[in-house]
Amino acid sequence: MCICFRAPVLGLALLAFVASVSVRADNPKRLREEDKVALLRGLMSEYATARILIPRSKKPLTIEDDGRYDQAVWEAANNKSGVAARTGDLVQFTKVKIEDNGITFELNNGVGGRKWYQGLEVGMGNRTAPVASQAMMAPGGSNLQLRFPKDDPPRTVDEVKELLSSVFNFNQRSATEQYMESLPEEVKQAIEEKKAINGMDRDQVILSMGKPKRKVRQTKDGIELEDWIYGEPPGRIVFITFDGEEVVEVREEWAGMGQTAPRVIIPH
Repeated sequence: MCICFRAPVLGLALLAFVASVSVRADNPKRLREEDKVALLRGLMSEYATARILIPRSKKPLTIEDDGRYDQAVWEAANNKSGVAARTGDLVQFTKVKIEDNGITFELNNGVGGRKWYQGLEVGMGNRTAPVASQAMMAPGGSNLQLRFPKDDPPRTVDEVKELLSSVFNFNQRSATEQYMESLPEEVKQAIEEKKAINGMDRDQVILSMGKPKRKVRQTKDGIELEDWIYGEPPGRIVFITFDGEEVVEVREEWAGMGQTAPRVIIPH
């Protein structure tokens, strides 16, 4: 008798549980797992320019779904830890965590992490080139959280970007892109090919090849020159010589055999 009575009760309980799970899973107002995956794919590693000053903060600074944020909290974070991004700075979402009622973003590898611009590359055609010029980049990292109701979440990347539009501009071209467009064609091609040519300035060399392993200064015929050295033996070593801010010679050596790159004059 005891077993006979418990079986129906257990069955009813199981049916009720399955029904409740089904209702929650089929709730059209909640984010589904496939929605979260799509958002993650679209937001991870995305770039934007800052519309406002963004402080550094290990604890996520919140942004409400109507675009509001607590200015007092943000100012206190800025006073404590300094600036992560200034108005107009380029930032990257280097980590994204999506939950039922919010999305947490890590900007520029967070606070205290590796300098984010050391891994940034800009693309032209089928190639990319490293960007390491601090003048173009946000000075640091931070953490932000976009909050929204569980029953009214954003379902597309465009909707998320719209909710973040008070803080970020996803449509404006970055300072790097605008800078690249202003360069002579010879310099653009050199950056695309990740090499240096005569006539480049220091920022252009960094944009093309990154920061040098070593720098050596010398005086030749009364002129003070500076060599930037890329690579280590055994292998290819590139010597880039600056007279002031301008590249005047590019020399390559491979296993002790010298090869000098042709001089190219860039019109000013």
